[in-house]
Amino acid sequence: MRHRLLPALAALAAAATLTLSGCASGTGAGAAQADAPPNPDGTPRTLRIGYQAIPNGDLIVKDLRWLEQALPHTRVTWSRFESGGDVNTAMVAGSIDIGLAGSSPVTRGLSAPLNIRYRIPWIFDVIGENEALVARTATTVGALKGRKIATSFSSTAHYSLLAALGEAGLTEGDVTLVDLEPPDIQAAWTRGDIDAAYTWTPVLGELRKTGKTLVTSKQLAAKGKVTADLAVVRTAFADKYPKALRAWLTQQDRAVKLVRSDRNAAAAAVGRQLNLPPAEAARQIGQLVLLDAGQQAGPDYLGTPGKPGRLADDLHNAARFLHGQKKIPSVPDLTVFQQGLATKELHDAFPG
Repeated sequence: MRHRLLPALAALAAAATLTLSGCASGTGAGAAQADAPPNPDGTPRTLRIGYQAIPNGDLIVKDLRWLEQALPHTRVTWSRFESGGDVNTAMVAGSIDIGLAGSSPVTRGLSAPLNIRYRIPWIFDVIGENEALVARTATTVGALKGRKIATSFSSTAHYSLLAALGEAGLTEGDVTLVDLEPPDIQAAWTRGDIDAAYTWTPVLGELRKTGKTLVTSKQLAAKGKVTADLAVVRTAFADKYPKALRAWLTQQDRAVKLVRSDRNAAAAAVGRQLNLPPAEAARQIGQLVLLDAGQQAGPDYLGTPGKPGRLADDLHNAARFLHGQKKIPSVPDLTVFQQGLATKELHDAFPG
């Protein structure tokens, strides 16, 4: 079995170059730079971040250049990705150090055959009304039988779509699924090529102007299908550069607190990154659940070094679902997901 899995991993790694050039924007740094000796203060010479256009604290940190200020001797590069599947590809290739991926692709990343060596140091957001299934004419999920539905495969939206279909008594075979990234979903919707789509903001907002929302990820979470946008950090990077990871975590916590203390400033930063008016950016931020460091260390989320949080159980449940959908070959033990939570790193950054 191990030898049969190696070609898949090799192909995924080889595809990373295409992913970085075709699905990411910004200035990336090569693997050689990642292996360069550290700065005299122990920080990396380059920190390569993969982000997505999601209205959470990560965009605030990027827009206000807080990380560059916190790590003055480090060259910080930001590369945009359209989905967590692409982030997984880049992680396998060692092309980024920290990235954003939804809980579904992270579940797949921690499972065979990928078994990506990364950990989860932060929860960017718990997904709520910012991801949803929108239809052109259907008024119920069940009415989508025989219709063409677009989503980004291996994403949290894909996971939620399958869950929504199951809740309505439909199987994957009852509909035609189309694998599209959000910008392509918007284009296909405009052309009339698809009947429905499960996607996220800001594209979701455009679809909602002419379509009907059938179900949101917030509604599915109430039924036990919780999804979140997670940070993943390469294990080798976290072990080699703990100071840099602490700085990164500190800025993420700072961004969440800015949202709470000065929503206008936070919305202005997100709006600049997404090319949205501040009022619309504020509305989209409000559709997410953002957690500060203290909440992240609580039992419902990452937890503490001695007591891993329930995020591990959520990922384990997602793995069961994905295995039932034949998306992964087996369900890892719960300990795989517990060990995948970077609780020590979070505690080191916020010991109080």
